[in-house]
Amino acid sequence: MSSDLRINLGTRAVKPLKMANFPDAGAAVRDLVNSRPPGAVDVLLVNPPSPDGGIWIRTQHRVGRRSREEMVWPQCSLAQIAAMLHPDYKVEVVDAIAERMSWQEFEKLLRAKAPKYYLTQLTAPTLTNDMYGVMLAKSVGAKTMAFGTHVTPMPTETMRDYPALDFVLRGEPELTIRELIDGLENRTARPEWITTILKKTDPSWQPPRDDQAPVDLARIKGLIWRQAGEIRLNQDRPFLPNLDELPVPLYQLLPLQKYRMPLMKGPFSFIVTSRGCPAGCKYCIKHVSYQNTVRLLSPRRVVDEIRQLYDSGVRNIHMYADLFTVNREQVMGICDLILKEGLKIRWTCNSRVDFVDEEMLTLMGRSGCWMISWGIESGNEQILRRAAKGANPKKAHQALTWARTAGIKNWGYFIIGLPGETVETIRETIDLAKSLPLELALFHIAAPYPGTPFFFEVVKNGWFREGTQWEQVDMDKGTVLQYENLSAEDLIYWQRRAFREWAFRPGPFLVYVKMLFSDLRTFKRAVRVGMEHLGWALKVSQA
Repeated sequence: MSSDLRINLGTRAVKPLKMANFPDAGAAVRDLVNSRPPGAVDVLLVNPPSPDGGIWIRTQHRVGRRSREEMVWPQCSLAQIAAMLHPDYKVEVVDAIAERMSWQEFEKLLRAKAPKYYLTQLTAPTLTNDMYGVMLAKSVGAKTMAFGTHVTPMPTETMRDYPALDFVLRGEPELTIRELIDGLENRTARPEWITTILKKTDPSWQPPRDDQAPVDLARIKGLIWRQAGEIRLNQDRPFLPNLDELPVPLYQLLPLQKYRMPLMKGPFSFIVTSRGCPAGCKYCIKHVSYQNTVRLLSPRRVVDEIRQLYDSGVRNIHMYADLFTVNREQVMGICDLILKEGLKIRWTCNSRVDFVDEEMLTLMGRSGCWMISWGIESGNEQILRRAAKGANPKKAHQALTWARTAGIKNWGYFIIGLPGETVETIRETIDLAKSLPLELALFHIAAPYPGTPFFFEVVKNGWFREGTQWEQVDMDKGTVLQYENLSAEDLIYWQRRAFREWAFRPGPFLVYVKMLFSDLRTFKRAVRVGMEHLGWALKVSQA
């Protein structure tokens, strides 16, 4: 019987194979899926959730790092970009760090906002985490964009490794994003003030003609993009020559009441007073975005922004700059206007010990300055010279004494592990910190951020620790460095020991405890934060 079956099958005519015809269920719901909800926005500017649920500090031209002190930094760079797009586009800022937003909450919000364009800033220590937000935005149909200190020196590598990222805005992002979104929207007509800034920034710039839609993206300077699968790098964008021509940041889009800084009661905000720094410190990431050309806001413009924040109920200001005291005339002008207009504010800033004098510090104190963070870095002059810091440690005593006499508190920042470091030079740094009139001293391990001269020196000399990942290039989480005379474990040990020696003395310890419990909204939160820091301090003391 099986033989007959084989014969029958062998002689039966074979029908031709049919082509597959799978049903397109997507076509039935495509219009529904692609429709935008009522709360949809054109552009969503995002400071994404943190990798571990904690508070991470991110800013446009600085690094990402976890805040042990529960410090929440205002996202003024996003507010500035928003001002470049408003009112021609519907823009919103999402500061997931300030809002203590989880990734689940963020994804829900992202789907509700359904942005056409998603812009975020990227930093090395949070790169994979930040790119998760980019991927989510891509999944809801947004065109994705990024800016900041990681993508500016490494745009090609970043876009190659993360296909969900459509565009990189290299360097100053404000004009680049305006041109890009106008181009993607086929908008050839734009406000006259935008055209004026574009022409002043780049004399070769020409507005697109009405018959040139879509706009050629290759013409947009500062843009890195994809074309037919290839990554294209356009020409770099010239720096904005006059910062006063930028619109005032849309501070009202920020959750101002949720920004906090230790020892500062109530909400606070940044005001960017300048861009660029003339110093050539090899380790400083600030030069990656703004380099050595210094551009200032006028004192009048700075105080106008203070007035706007003041009228919104903000009484605490941080003068945010690569180097606030870079121009004496500007600083004195700001202080005079604050006093003249009776603005009762408390403000902070950063400085170098060789960029101040007694008269300036006295006036700063009178106008409300109550704290300066000083980049002191090392107690060894040869270490500072090799790092192109250029400041003499001996000047630190004089500058900090002037500040304290003016009623200004001193916070000192020190770096362990710059090239040439030895156990002896580390001891000099610790001894210097203990001798200075400081309310707080913070010790970080040198971090070779991409694009800095220090980074290239580390690569050249093979000082990167084996198995280094970008998330490890962080001043607070460990180190990627491995010197012949100082191992990674040595650097971590000396960082912890430096803080222990400085902090575990009666005066500094009380200040640190006060800082931890300043302006905490509830006793429960105070206990939680205090216990976290107590545990951290005990680990340090046992190292």
